[in-house]
Amino acid sequence: MALKGNLRDFTITQLLNLISLAQKTGVLEVKGPGQTVWIFFQEGKLAYAYSDKRDSSLAATLYRNENITKRQLRLIQSRAGDIQDKELGLLLINANYVTQEEILICLKDEYVGNINNLFTWVEGIFEFQNNAHPSNGKITFRINLENIIMEGSRRLREWEQLQDEIPSLDMALKFTDNPSIDLRNVNLSVEEWRVVSYINPKNTIKQIAKATKMNDLEIPRIVYGLLQAGLAQLVRPFSEKPSTYQKPSLPVGGKKEQKTLVNRLIKRIQSL
Repeated sequence: MALKGNLRDFTITQLLNLISLAQKTGVLEVKGPGQTVWIFFQEGKLAYAYSDKRDSSLAATLYRNENITKRQLRLIQSRAGDIQDKELGLLLINANYVTQEEILICLKDEYVGNINNLFTWVEGIFEFQNNAHPSNGKITFRINLENIIMEGSRRLREWEQLQDEIPSLDMALKFTDNPSIDLRNVNLSVEEWRVVSYINPKNTIKQIAKATKMNDLEIPRIVYGLLQAGLAQLVRPFSEKPSTYQKPSLPVGGKKEQKTLVNRLIKRIQSL
């Protein structure tokens, strides 16, 4: 199947449906602005996927998913050399670093995550090559595409709805001057606190996403929650190209109670 084109004319959903129905084996290469993703299929099922934006080795993937520590990662990298993922996986299991189940769950989430991110791409070119396989030593799967397509379509609808509220990730955030809720009663997740720690008119949402390692769907979802809670508001960034991320610019004017609540926020952020 010679298949190439542009995502403006052929969506990721359509591509995955076609590959699944035709039970194709090969690799789909998708090039977007600043990123390329390769997805390998075996008889119409997901086998392997990786992006050029991050280290796809088993050790790095386990570290990103907090299955191993940074010290363990460095130790593995210094001693393992160019060992292939399959062999490394067996060594890690035998050394009680991780279990087989942890490796499989981690890699499955990584591969599916690479596909999920593509559903929100509106620009990019693609090409499918028949009978291409991952390099030797990579750990592969046979994951049905139906659930991935359904989940991706749901994420796309959610992303489109969020775009109505947050039209551009180049906008910045600031704390509201007069919060509409009592901050003492706010119960934020770890991810939300991380975003809060970067709220400053000099930091764009896109930069916050990069600093917190969130994708283009995760960051709008959290920002939307902060907007709806009355904790933050969208503003134009003070500077288009700040050299470094800025620490939070917290509301400090006016009422004594507001200052007290802000101090609580600062202490909570510093403890993360």
